[in-house]
Amino acid sequence: MEGTEGISHTGFHAGSFSARDETRAAAEAARRRVRIMTATLHSTLPHPEPVAAPAARLALKTDGASRGLLDGAWWPRSRDLLSELPLLTDVLDPLWGRITRIAVNPKYWPVIPRKVPVNGHVVKVGWFTPEIDPHKLLLLSYGTGRWDLLIIPPETGAESAARLMAAASDHDGPPLTASALIAAEEARHGVAAIEEPLEPDEAWEYEGGAPVFTAVPRQPDRSSRLIVGM
Repeated sequence: MEGTEGISHTGFHAGSFSARDETRAAAEAARRRVRIMTATLHSTLPHPEPVAAPAARLALKTDGASRGLLDGAWWPRSRDLLSELPLLTDVLDPLWGRITRIAVNPKYWPVIPRKVPVNGHVVKVGWFTPEIDPHKLLLLSYGTGRWDLLIIPPETGAESAARLMAAASDHDGPPLTASALIAAEEARHGVAAIEEPLEPDEAWEYEGGAPVFTAVPRQPDRSSRLIVGM
C-alpha cells in the first residue's frame, strides 16, 4: 500500500485515458490509410463503355406499286421473342407507326409471350395455326395497317439470308408465300434454310393462346427496298 500512496487517483485515471486515446488515434490513422488506398485503387479502374444493342436485320419494301405477298424480310438472331421483338419495333415504329400487335405461327418458337414491353409501350403477341405461315410474321399498327414479313431462320447463313431478303423485298418478286420462298432457296442453292420444328417434349408456353385480332387488310404493295442492320 505504501508504494501507491504517492499516486493520485486523478493521475492514474488520466494515464489510462491517455493510453486509450493513443490506441484510438492509431486505429483512426490506419482507417484513413485504408480509405486513401481504396480511393486510389478505384480511381484507376476503367469505366465500362455502354454496349449498344444490335440493330434488327431487315429488308423492307418502300411505298409504291408492287406485287407479292410479303412486305419484306426479318432475320432474327435467336428464337427469343422477348429479346428480338423490341429491336424490331424500334425500327418499324418510326416507319409504319406504332406497332401494337404481332402474331406468329408457334411451330418454330419455344415461347410465345402474351405481351412484350418495347420502347414506351407494350405490344400484344398472339399465335395462330394454321392461319399464319410458319415462316411469316404479321404486324398490326393501331388496327389500321397490316404488314407481313418473311422470317428467315436465325441459323441461316449470311449469303442465303441476303438472297431471301432480296427476294422478299423485291417489288417485282413473284407472289410466293414465306415458306415457298425458303423452299425455293433450298432447292436452288442446296442450302437448308428451313429450321427444324421443335421437339414435342419441348415446352411451348402460349400463356392463354391466341388473342382475338381484328382482321385488317394488307397495306398497298410497296416498291424499292430498305435494308436495315445488315
